[in-house]
Order: sequence, then C-alpha cells, then structure tokens
Amino acid sequence: MNGQQLKNSILQMAVQGKLVPQDPNDEPASVLLERIRKEKQKLIKEGKIKKEKNPSYIFRGADNLPYEKVGNNEPICIADEVPFEIPNSWEWTKIESISIPVGNKTNQILAKEILNQGKLPVVSQGKELIDGYCNNEDKKINVLPLVMFGDHTRNVKYIDFEFVIGADGTKFHKIVICNAKYIYYWMSYAAETLRNRGYARHYSLLKKCYIPLPPLNEQSRIVEMIERISPAVDKYELIDGLLSNLNNTFPNQLKNSILQEAIQGKLVQQDPNDEPASVLLERIRAEKQRLIKEEKIKKDKHESIIFRRDNSYYEKFDGIERCIDDEIPFEIPDSWEWARLGFVSTYTEAKKKIKAQNASPHIWQLDLEDIENGGRILERKTVGERKAKGDKILFETGNVLYSKLRPYLLKVLVAPTEGICTPEIVPFTLYGGILSEYVVIFLKSSYVDDVINSSTYGVKMPRVGTQTMVNLLLPLPPLNEQHRIVKKVEDVLSHIGSNKSAQ
Repeated sequence: MNGQQLKNSILQMAVQGKLVPQDPNDEPASVLLERIRKEKQKLIKEGKIKKEKNPSYIFRGADNLPYEKVGNNEPICIADEVPFEIPNSWEWTKIESISIPVGNKTNQILAKEILNQGKLPVVSQGKELIDGYCNNEDKKINVLPLVMFGDHTRNVKYIDFEFVIGADGTKFHKIVICNAKYIYYWMSYAAETLRNRGYARHYSLLKKCYIPLPPLNEQSRIVEMIERISPAVDKYELIDGLLSNLNNTFPNQLKNSILQEAIQGKLVQQDPNDEPASVLLERIRAEKQRLIKEEKIKKDKHESIIFRRDNSYYEKFDGIERCIDDEIPFEIPDSWEWARLGFVSTYTEAKKKIKAQNASPHIWQLDLEDIENGGRILERKTVGERKAKGDKILFETGNVLYSKLRPYLLKVLVAPTEGICTPEIVPFTLYGGILSEYVVIFLKSSYVDDVINSSTYGVKMPRVGTQTMVNLLLPLPPLNEQHRIVKKVEDVLSHIGSNKSAQ
C-alpha cells in the first residue's frame, strides 16, 4: 500500500464512520441538516443567496431507508445508490444542500496576469495550493474558509486565507454550519472515486455524490483524528516514495502471497460450525451419479476419491488406491479436502460450439484481448459490432472462463453474462455449488502457475493441456469458508496497489 492508498483508506474509514467512535450524546445529523436548511432559507429571504432550482432533500423513511426528494418530484428510495452503510446518527446529503457557491468570473484573473510575487495568492485548479500572486485587491475573496473542487482536474483544496481566483474551472464552496475541513476530507475521498473524464468537466459528477454527514461534534473528532495521524502518514508516503523503485514488484508479490494464503486456509479463520468439505464432496458425487443416470452427462472418467489414512493421502481412481503424498503441495485445515479439478467441474465436458455468423448479433463476444491479466474486462462488444466469423464457444452466466494460452493464464474470470468466446477460452461450471470466485482465486495462485509452467506444450503459443487442468489438485474449503475467503481476498486486494489484476 503506497502513501496515497493509505490516505485513501484513512479517508474511507473516516467517511464511513469507522475512524472515531460515535457518541450517543451528539446531536444527530438530522437536526444539523434541518438547521442548515433554515439558515439557507433565511439567506434566500435576505437576498444574500439565490434559491436553488431543484433542491435535494434526503431523509430516512419509516423503513429506515434513505429517500431523496428532488424539487417537486416524489421521493424515491436511494438505498441502492448510496455507496455504503453509515451509522444511525449520520445522514446522507449533497454538496449543494450544505454549501453556498463563492466567486465568479469578476473575481478571476487570466493566467498571464499571475505574478511571481504580490500581495494576494492566486488559487486555481492546479495541483499546487497556489499558482502565484496578484495585487488587485478588488478581486479578493475573503469569505473563509472555503473548499475548492477543480472541475477539470478533480483536485481538492482547503482555503483559509484571502486569495484571488486564478482561472475558470474552479468551484468554491462556503460550507454552511458544518465543519468545512470534514467536507474537504470527504471531497478529497469522493474525487478519487469519480470517473476520470480527462480534461472534461467533473463537477456534474461530484454534485450527484451522496455525502455521509456525521453529527457536528463527530465531524470535529474525525478532523482532529485525521490531522493527528497525518504527520505519520506523510512520513510513510515519503519513505514509500524513496523505496518505490526497489519495490516495483512488491504489490504483485503480495497479491500472490495473499492468493496462496487463501487456498492454504491461512487467510480466514476456520469455523467448527461449518459443514465440512467432505460432505460437499459427497453431494457432488451424488449429483454426478444422478446426472449420469438421467443421461445428462457421460459416465465420469475422472471419478477420483482422495482420502486420508495413517496420516497419508490416498487416491482411489478406477478402483485402484495409491498414495499421493508426493503430489500434495501443502497442508490444509482438517475441515478441507483435496479434489481433482476435473472431478468437481465440467472442464472436460463437451463445449457448445457455434459459428459466429449464426449467433445473435446482440450477444456478447469475448476475445482474449478484451481481458486484462487478472480477469478485468477491458471492453465488451457484440457479435454484430465485431462482424465475427469462425467457430466460437458458448458460455453461460456464472461460468469460470479460463484462457489456456500460456501468456494469458491470468485471464480468468467469472462470466457476468452469457455470450460466445474464442476457443482459446475454456468455460466450465462447478458442481455442488462450489463458488466460481473461489476457483478463480485458486487458478490465479502461484501454486497453479508453477504447475502449469512445467507442463505447457507448443512453441509459438504454449497451451496448457486438458489433462493438466483436470488433474489439478484443488484445496476445497467448506462452502461457508469459501464465501469468507472470497470476501476477504476482495477486501484485501482492494487496498494493495492497483486492483486491476485482482478483479
């Protein structure tokens, strides 16, 4: 985690109510919002500010869910739109509901008018706090403090000194009653989450964001805590910068370590109340036997039973038992089991083929170049958009999609929808409800990478053979633990470097 990521994590904790404890004696944020509304109404009556065209009013309904009323429209539930849960004493709001815009073109000066020295600092949307100086006191802004958002740059600044506006693209906000520093920290967090539109404007995105608003006293405690730990965070960022050249490979190494810890049962705690993986395997055997009887699948060529005896591992295959201790790569918890990937999945079953020209022009067509290493989808195009030809493979929502070409082995993901793909991608499902996301973690692990590195074939474009894949030893946790592992991996990897290769 670099310095910026650490800052982002601290800000995320702050705006989610996880940085400081809540105090039941604090006046709730709902009361604070009512005071803000009354204050703005008073200022409107006095002619000091303009009336908003379509003001946003957010409140908790009788079902304790957040609702938003915009202008004269009917309130709508926004429970699916707010980004996370907040404490009961907090409320959701928007920046234009708690602020007053400050400054206009009459306060601005041109870039060519900025001086190297002068009486008043000039503030614009650049990265630096000030861009230079100005001597024209008629353009001075002295309504302080203000929070600035760079419309083009997404830079955020806290201004507590008299200044002159340096250029277009700055949005200055005078925060009403709330702690301006807290709003500055929220805006800094929110700016990082906004879609980057390049030099296009971003304020239209920011003003739609929901602000998690704590009670006023808690806002002060949050600001105090952030500023108390900021020197240590700044020191960390400095050291991180000095060491970055030495640690270019560290994020990927750490991710690999986390994935490996995950499949060895070391990332989350085991729960003795979980149904053991042995029961899950029995269900899979029963499920496959039923499907064979119903002639929905062929008789299992990979009927493998792996068990422990006398502190050793044995496998029964085609009625023959053999010790496989030399194949077991690492120890796993007692509630886990080993299983061959071919036994618990449809990896070897016949794939549904289709000519691209016969597929619906509206269906998704997935090619290898559309997937980033780690499984993130870079682009989605339909058959019609690609004008595709040749043989393709049908896949279904929830399939594991695995690239068998050696340079692209990390292009593995869970299919979010149905579609067709290149034959170099193998779609398969898991029996017994095994989580596809857990198997993706397994397939990205260094253990699988090492096995496949030693067994790919082909010179020009090395491929991993089907037999290698079906023989992979899968460390199988209880189903409940699979859920915990997947969640933990997602949580941890989201804070390590770029999360692109972990998606």
